[in-house]
Amino acid sequence: MKKGKTAKIKGFDNTKIIYGTVDCIDLKSIYLNLQTWAEPISENDNWNRVVLNFGRSIKHSILSKLNTDIFKPSFIVDLDLRHSGISYGKRSFINLDVNFYLNDESIDFKSLKIKTSLNDILSEIYQNDIVLNKYFKFFPSKNKISNLN
Repeated sequence: MKKGKTAKIKGFDNTKIIYGTVDCIDLKSIYLNLQTWAEPISENDNWNRVVLNFGRSIKHSILSKLNTDIFKPSFIVDLDLRHSGISYGKRSFINLDVNFYLNDESIDFKSLKIKTSLNDILSEIYQNDIVLNKYFKFFPSKNKISNLN
């Protein structure tokens, strides 16, 4: 019997976002997945430091909007952006996974409270870490031709 569920979140340009759970019957945690492509705006000598600071900034954005009535204050952030392959003029794939743990396990996966809380967190990440990013410009795909529209 399949117990996992996912749902898409729309409204954030240049990103693909889903949230889900591996067990909607015994709901204990929810994951958030954001995927996009990043292209450096300029050259940089230390991409490792840039990626580490990007991950730290995402954690701060989550902490600033985390609804502790719904989620526990501990969460896991996994930012997959290979700093060794980053170079000016080349797009790199970004996969961001965040795992949240619920305070109230009786809440429904598709509840408005969860979706609103995740939307608030995503809005903060999107505004602070993607739109205002001084190192990268973000795109929905690797292909440069499809982004001319």
